[in-house]
Amino acid sequence: MHKEKLMKDHPVILIVDDNLQNIELMQAYLEPKGYKTVTATGGQQALDILANQPIDLILLDIMMPGMNGFEVTRRVRGDALLKLLPIVLITALRETKERVKGIDAGCDDFITKPVDKNELLSRVKSLLKIKDYNDLRTNYQKQLEAEVAQRTESLKQAMLSLKEASLETINRLTKAAEYKDEETGAHIKRMSLYSEAVARSYGLDETTVENILFSASMHDLGKISTPDHILLKAGQLDAAEWEIMKQHTVVGANILSGSDSEVIKLGEIIARSHHEKWDGSGYPDGLKGNEIPISARVVAIADVFDALSSKRPYKKSFSQEKTFAIIKDGSGNHFDPAVVDAFFAVQEEILAIKQKYAEK
Repeated sequence: MHKEKLMKDHPVILIVDDNLQNIELMQAYLEPKGYKTVTATGGQQALDILANQPIDLILLDIMMPGMNGFEVTRRVRGDALLKLLPIVLITALRETKERVKGIDAGCDDFITKPVDKNELLSRVKSLLKIKDYNDLRTNYQKQLEAEVAQRTESLKQAMLSLKEASLETINRLTKAAEYKDEETGAHIKRMSLYSEAVARSYGLDETTVENILFSASMHDLGKISTPDHILLKAGQLDAAEWEIMKQHTVVGANILSGSDSEVIKLGEIIARSHHEKWDGSGYPDGLKGNEIPISARVVAIADVFDALSSKRPYKKSFSQEKTFAIIKDGSGNHFDPAVVDAFFAVQEEILAIKQKYAEK
């Protein structure tokens, strides 16, 4: 683990050489100038030091037993936290190929033995200035990234608050319709969760699935306009009453129209089209097959399943077997066959939702 350097006034220089006299000579040149020195007599020892304390520059002998200076340089450059650390190779070698090898390994400069004091101090001062610049740039980048992360999180929280406020508004709208209907909040919760499960099983993307979850609750919002004597009638509706009842789809869509919210827009589509049928015999527009929006096709099967399996003013609840049989028989006429398949693929999840949110 690399620790951050605490003091910039006294840069720390790591001297690596298997010859103690060479180390002592460079210490004698550097320490009077205010530099702090740390020493190692081998490559592995140097790497251990680098892993455990902050170093500002390395003076590294090339010709050492075991791990030579080239290998130490390559190891240092392979560490993401040390890749910009200045490395000066100290060498008695004057061949060009050896210097090229050092450059390829990643060193920043060379000093030839015997080490000249003025040359050493000049190279060290120059490279430390470059390191200070690199440190400043790195710290500035980290500061910018932290600020961006903080602002992103703030924006995320603001959007979440806005979303929660929007969903609260939607829930309050649906409660307004519930006051006129025998359908309860449990029905709204169940059929919304059924819709979510079927939408995901059908293969819709997660954003659409989530939007359907929230939008489904608005499917019968238009019933707020339906007269009580029709909405709560225990028997079958006559033809005139049925025409009035069917208008709840149009009224609900009109209430939700003109919104910029994706959830409300989807709610408008669902409110208008959730009573359309795959064979074209539904209402209000007589849409057929894929003309019916997929969100409405999904909500339709969830709504019918809950209606069949729940008690209503005009009927008792059907058994699980009869309910599933009606759904299956509706494939290809009432329902999209692919949506029916998606429904039965999550049959166990549907039943778990029904049990969890049963009528109290």
